[in-house]
Amino acid sequence: MTPRSADRARYDRATAELDAPLAIVDLAAFDANAEDLVRRAGGKPVRVASKSVRCRALLERVLARDGFAGLMSFTLAESLWLARSGFDDVLLAYPSADRAGYAELAADPKLAAAVTVMIDDPAQLDLIDAARDGGREVVRVCLELDTSLRLLGGRVRIGARRSPLHSPARLADLARSVARRPGFRVVGVMAYEGHVAGVGDAVAGRPVRSRAVRLMQAAARRELAERRAEAVRAVRAVVPDLEFVNGGGTGSVQHTAAENAVTEIAAGSGLYLPRLFDNYTSFRGRPAALFALPVVRRPGVGVVTVLGGGYPASGVAGADRLPVPYLPEGLRYDSQEGPGEVQTPLLGSAADDLLIGDRVWFRHAKAGELCERFDALHLVEGDRVTATVPTYRGEGHTYL
Repeated sequence: MTPRSADRARYDRATAELDAPLAIVDLAAFDANAEDLVRRAGGKPVRVASKSVRCRALLERVLARDGFAGLMSFTLAESLWLARSGFDDVLLAYPSADRAGYAELAADPKLAAAVTVMIDDPAQLDLIDAARDGGREVVRVCLELDTSLRLLGGRVRIGARRSPLHSPARLADLARSVARRPGFRVVGVMAYEGHVAGVGDAVAGRPVRSRAVRLMQAAARRELAERRAEAVRAVRAVVPDLEFVNGGGTGSVQHTAAENAVTEIAAGSGLYLPRLFDNYTSFRGRPAALFALPVVRRPGVGVVTVLGGGYPASGVAGADRLPVPYLPEGLRYDSQEGPGEVQTPLLGSAADDLLIGDRVWFRHAKAGELCERFDALHLVEGDRVTATVPTYRGEGHTYL
């Protein structure tokens, strides 16, 4: 029996009394992945990206471990909910236009102390001030540095289109704008290098592309390390008591942690290890989050049909954004249909061993987006479900 077939047997036994579709988290794999993130961070605290987990119980579990500190949230409404739930260090990773949320933040001392908002433009400060509705609390602010690699005089850009603040001087100018403005305080700098942390450099069957990615990422790391250090020095000249400098992501933890200017690392996807994180030379993890769909038809030899399955991930549409049939091994999509809204045909010799009611286990392409499809996660230890916990959706929250 292969390790994967042994996992399939465990998961089938653990969930035998449950009806599929369902989602699980293998706690042994989850904890092992958490330990690996801490090891790679080399002593710097790991801030957990909540969008990659989307389950309060599992956020609490990982934050209870040594080496983790604080959350990185994805909307202001989520940030406020987490702060009201007892999480006392929440960094909102994206600018917001939630006026009601800002009014609530500015009126509540507990929320204002727990939540840090992201800005990269003075106009965002204007929006917050206009939304205060009489609230006088000082709003904690983090400045975002653009990490993109620019080549050929800026004619070539590699990296996500996020902050407009590319140069250390522009970041420092914004810090001065905030410092002059009553009601705000700069406490942090964030620089997320998604083109390094979120792009696999060892894609199966693509050796030339993988080599090109590794060369690009090496150049990007060198350029960013110098520019980030200069940007942090420039901001600290304005804000000497800067609390944190956040960087990194699951795919770049050890590289970012090696920079003296960075004080903490952001990561989250590495806890669940979705399929997009299979293609890295720098680390290996264990798939921890899976979902099961039941076989409901047997259309013919080498074919079964499962219920549901059309759960694509965000990003540029393509095959790499689809969930992958994982257990049993040897199943694939029909190229004429793919994963469907209500049913999904699967092809392969393994289909002939599946009966009506059997499960096929899938891995999602990305991490937390899986939780937008399921109300609960069944937590598996060994061959037993030891707890069932709600996702954000199960608690009535879908923030985007």
